[in-house]
Amino acid sequence: MAQVDGDRLNALLGKMLGDLGGAYSVPTVRIGFRLGLFETLHREGAASAGELAQRTGLSERYLREWALAQAANGYLAYEESSDRFSLTPEQAMFFVVKESPFYLEGAFDLVAAMIEGEAKVEAAFRNGGGVAWGDSAGCLFCAVGAFFRPSYVNNIVQSWLPALDGVLPRLQAGIHVADVGCGVGFSTLLMAKAFPNSRFTGYDFHAPSIEQANVHARSHGLAERVRFETAAAKALPDEGFELVTMFDCLHDMGDPRGAAAHIRSRLRPGGTWMIVEPIASDQPGRNVASPVGRLYYNASTMICVPTSLSQEVGEALGAQAGEARLRDCLNGAGFAHVRRATEGPFNMVLEARP
Repeated sequence: MAQVDGDRLNALLGKMLGDLGGAYSVPTVRIGFRLGLFETLHREGAASAGELAQRTGLSERYLREWALAQAANGYLAYEESSDRFSLTPEQAMFFVVKESPFYLEGAFDLVAAMIEGEAKVEAAFRNGGGVAWGDSAGCLFCAVGAFFRPSYVNNIVQSWLPALDGVLPRLQAGIHVADVGCGVGFSTLLMAKAFPNSRFTGYDFHAPSIEQANVHARSHGLAERVRFETAAAKALPDEGFELVTMFDCLHDMGDPRGAAAHIRSRLRPGGTWMIVEPIASDQPGRNVASPVGRLYYNASTMICVPTSLSQEVGEALGAQAGEARLRDCLNGAGFAHVRRATEGPFNMVLEARP
């Protein structure tokens, strides 16, 4: 056995304590979201555990331990002299303000869903098979939708669509748009609200997601202009779209090349396909050195790769496929013009044209 370096060992120990502290926080933070504890402190101001118990009708002893845990996490501020807890404006951006790009309720739920699906993914390690979307956890698709929503709310209309060449005026004038892999419909409905002259059809192969998407469309009063249908990306029943969008799902597909070829056949001449994918370098070494790459590789192990391997072909691009592999997929399907229209800390936006 090689000699252990004490400095490296202690550095790794410090990292492990931080990582495990974060992991231990997942259930307590989710309880805080579900019981409205962060919201109550933000709305009504600083409180002791007793005051928080009066406001919520919950157990003071549990609330005190919970609040101290969140203070230790750095998720609440704690003033020892008054024994009171509060949220800073910055903490509220993560735990209360749902339209904030940093709101994380969905992220914590996604972690819990990955843990719930652990046994099924472990079995797939042994047999080389996949785990179908929606089968690994009770409501993985709900958690994924909630996880992506803050990013979509703050980017789709504001920066991603405007980065496409000549698309914004057409959306404003009125075109038919297909949102492929729409999930529970957040992305589709955001676009529909922003562009009332255009019509939108959302497609997803997961029927329970489409059921929720239709409920959302009705609740937002958009059912007349927005339609959701259960359909795989390689079997869209309609054609003649001037714009096709695909948010964070091409890499999950079993046959992304077949899907790309089919989407090309669904576009009108001069149409555009916008593909939003997780940001990644083409060099794995750079991805593993990034905190974003760390999140994506772990999520990809538990969700993206098993989902792809459960489908025909099972290419399993993974959430860190990188632009070069994505371009190869698009070029091979007949999209000769592919460019990175814009990017952010978590996503890249590719624009593809035949």
